[in-house]
Amino acid sequence: MNLLDRLNEPQLAAVTLPPQHALILAGAGSGKTRVLTTRIAWLISTSQASPPTVLAVTFTNKAAKEMLARLSAMLPINVKGMWIGTFHGLCNRMLRAHYRDAGLPQLFQILDSADQLAAMKRLLKSLNVDDEKYPPRELCWFINAQKEAGLRSSAVEAWDDWTKKRVELYAAYEAQCQKEGVVDFAELLLRCYELLERNEPLRRHYQERFRHILVDEFQDTNKLQYHWLKLLAGEGAALFCVGDDDQSIYAFRGADVGNMRDFEREFKVQNLIRLEQNYRSHGNILDAANAIIENNPSRLGKNLWTEAGAGELIRVHESYSDGDEARFIVEEVKALSRDGHARKEIALLYRSNAQSRALEHALFNAGLPYRVYGGLRFFERAEIKHALAYLRLIANENDDTAFARVVNFPTRGIGARSIEQLADAAKTQGNSLYAAIPYVTGAAFAALAAFAALIVSLREAAHLPLPELVEHVLDLSGLREHYRNEKEGQERLANLDELVNAASGFIAEEGVVGEEGELSLDLASFLAHASLEAGEHQAGEGDDALQLMTVHSAKGLEFNIVFICGLEEGLFPHENSLNENKGLEEERRLMYVAVTRARQHLYLCHAQTRMLHGQMRYNLPSRFIEEIPAGLLKFLTARANKNGYAVPPAPTFDSAPRPQKSSGLRIGQNVMHAKFGLGVIVNAEGGGNDARVQINFGNAGMKWLALSVAKLEPV
Repeated sequence: MNLLDRLNEPQLAAVTLPPQHALILAGAGSGKTRVLTTRIAWLISTSQASPPTVLAVTFTNKAAKEMLARLSAMLPINVKGMWIGTFHGLCNRMLRAHYRDAGLPQLFQILDSADQLAAMKRLLKSLNVDDEKYPPRELCWFINAQKEAGLRSSAVEAWDDWTKKRVELYAAYEAQCQKEGVVDFAELLLRCYELLERNEPLRRHYQERFRHILVDEFQDTNKLQYHWLKLLAGEGAALFCVGDDDQSIYAFRGADVGNMRDFEREFKVQNLIRLEQNYRSHGNILDAANAIIENNPSRLGKNLWTEAGAGELIRVHESYSDGDEARFIVEEVKALSRDGHARKEIALLYRSNAQSRALEHALFNAGLPYRVYGGLRFFERAEIKHALAYLRLIANENDDTAFARVVNFPTRGIGARSIEQLADAAKTQGNSLYAAIPYVTGAAFAALAAFAALIVSLREAAHLPLPELVEHVLDLSGLREHYRNEKEGQERLANLDELVNAASGFIAEEGVVGEEGELSLDLASFLAHASLEAGEHQAGEGDDALQLMTVHSAKGLEFNIVFICGLEEGLFPHENSLNENKGLEEERRLMYVAVTRARQHLYLCHAQTRMLHGQMRYNLPSRFIEEIPAGLLKFLTARANKNGYAVPPAPTFDSAPRPQKSSGLRIGQNVMHAKFGLGVIVNAEGGGNDARVQINFGNAGMKWLALSVAKLEPV
């Protein structure tokens, strides 16, 4: 089969470009991987390039392997020797070949993120640095950020004593790594860039070798990666960059979408090709995505379309609460399964990891198998397990597993030697670690005794209602303060807040079982509930199970059916972005990514109320729903806007005598009912004591109620 068969016109134009700089704007589902691999195969098969002259950069090892596999099927040659890989993989290859010039030992080792953190902790201990004031994880992030900006410690500007100290620690960390012959991930790229920059003969060698440089996911490159590409391209190579500025969602990792415009300007790119035909989604889904993203002003611009037809309207569902939202999704998933849809082709997407808790709880209760993609289930997350360990020690201070987990977390100066001494004492005395503390001697005793006093103080609060007890533990244990000091601790803090919500929800569902004034049975029941939900319920690999994930984790994936959950102002778009123009633009790109994951069916879900810090928060629907033309949407519940419900005009009750409870009620009025909860009046008939109102109670459905008995309270 001809290499160029099955390419559409823009794809064909991109693949057969002359050896010049090119920027390919590849929309979601537009076949960018096919274009990249076919471009390489076409260059080689037409003798415009030989395998050693091609360099292809991907963002994941999986993408690199897929590209090599496709090329092997396309070309009758061995492609294993080609330079195709991630930025880190290619830099590692170059540094291995020129380790002397790079100032590295031949067998230098690479530190992963866990190794880097351990090395930093070791450094701080050797320098006697307070790791509370200078948290090791935060220092790793600081150093990596400087390296990704191309800055050595000597080039970092410091205007205050705290930053000066961090720069000193950066220098000490560099010296330690050099002495030990190790490099971290950020160092791989910076060391390789510096090698090429200062070594002109070596730079010229690679510039003359690689005549064709192809880059995937170009919108996700950071500044240093872009400078590395520029250095490698020199004056002669043709840069073929494929990306989508509308899917640039990794600014928090250092990605700079501005690299696309810089490339277009600095390389005087004449070939800008838009791949706009989508092979994934139905037309209504693409029209919604286009309508959302066009609200971002500083984009290069493209418009997705498909030949697959319009498909179904996008369903919008409003729930009263996050729990109701989860229950609606469960019922809808059951109905979809009965209609023959595979569960593994259904994805539940959310903006924040903490949102998974309510969804997991509803799925667990319904017996529906699921997998959390790219992350841990709620009760398996480290910060949640830490909090539960403190709660377990309140219930039973002799729980050695819980004790060992948090005795030095957050750090309180109890090292491995102290734990070893305590374990020996426990073994000698034949009792638990907690009970053995009085038998420890020396400096270890003071720190361990302070921890024991903390557990005692936590137990003194055990009479509190369960949600308040969880709040108390999170504060007094120091967990909240610890994560506040982490650069990316906001998500962990959100998960801890969600644990309070879980406790509130548990009491609401199960009722209070403990006696006031004693160690409440509520705590033991809740801990058992957490263990059960963290048990074996998650589906295994290959099982027909629902897919749960954050929108960030969903990038690059696609599903027949997608539910986007929690579409509320302050949640999606996230409240941290609302005061920043660039932040809101990235949130909109994130929504664009979420929408374009769906092939056939898309659900947009939001709730009027959501638990936050154990208290109810009232929400407006996300602006992103409002940005979609109404003709593309099918509202499954009465449509809400900022002024209440938009319902057809109808007479008010002012023309007839009204029972006292109905005073002031009107069409569009939010009301509270003792049995059915919050609802909205959508219709009315009759008057006086015969008046009846039709109310939409969300998941409880539409109901006609007599005003004389309805006992409605205006909201």
